[in-house]
Amino acid sequence: MPELHSELPPMAPPPSLPRQRLRYTRILDVAAGFVRKGLDSVVLSEVAARADVPLGTLYRYFPSATQLVLALYRKQLTELYAANSPAAPAAGTAAASTSTAAAPAKKSAGRSAKPPAADASGDVPAHALVGVVMEIFHMRLMQPAVEQCLNKVVYTKDTDTTKLLREIDATAEKAVTAVSGDAAISRVLLLTVTGLVQSVRCRRLSLFEAEEDLKKACFLLTCGRPAA
Repeated sequence: MPELHSELPPMAPPPSLPRQRLRYTRILDVAAGFVRKGLDSVVLSEVAARADVPLGTLYRYFPSATQLVLALYRKQLTELYAANSPAAPAAGTAAASTSTAAAPAKKSAGRSAKPPAADASGDVPAHALVGVVMEIFHMRLMQPAVEQCLNKVVYTKDTDTTKLLREIDATAEKAVTAVSGDAAISRVLLLTVTGLVQSVRCRRLSLFEAEEDLKKACFLLTCGRPAA
């Protein structure tokens, strides 16, 4: 278990049966659309209705909105760690699907967490960056709700929430660098993420527009750049 996971509140493990796992994942995917608007917007009855699961089932997995938000954040952290680990396959591009989290998200094929291989022209393919950068983008959008949850839950004595979030940011930078193979590209993309998150929060851009801009940034930063 990654070190940062131990700083989050302990939770029951996800269900083991395939059908239950699908429902559990669908709840988390749908919940992301609510969490982006803040903790107060996470109404469990509405999440259950959108995810098409009985409310009792949702309560069995997540007895409170706080537990639902932190379970979603834990899932995204797991995928971020996977992207940062050369030895482990990434958890897929689930983050990109959270942009449509108001409806059940579509799973895409898993991507390799290793630095991307060059294509026939010798360029690093931009699509290899999109999954991990989009994951970080959606994590940043949810961060206010996550911080509210962390402040409400007494999980570890003397734990510094700010330090925890800084460590997550450092992990994000390592993950993008691992995929892009270039620390400068990583820094530029993360600054782009920060600006787009603020634009969405201030309603200067829609979520769709911000996602499209982020995809274009990935392509522009990798187009014509020879693989390392």
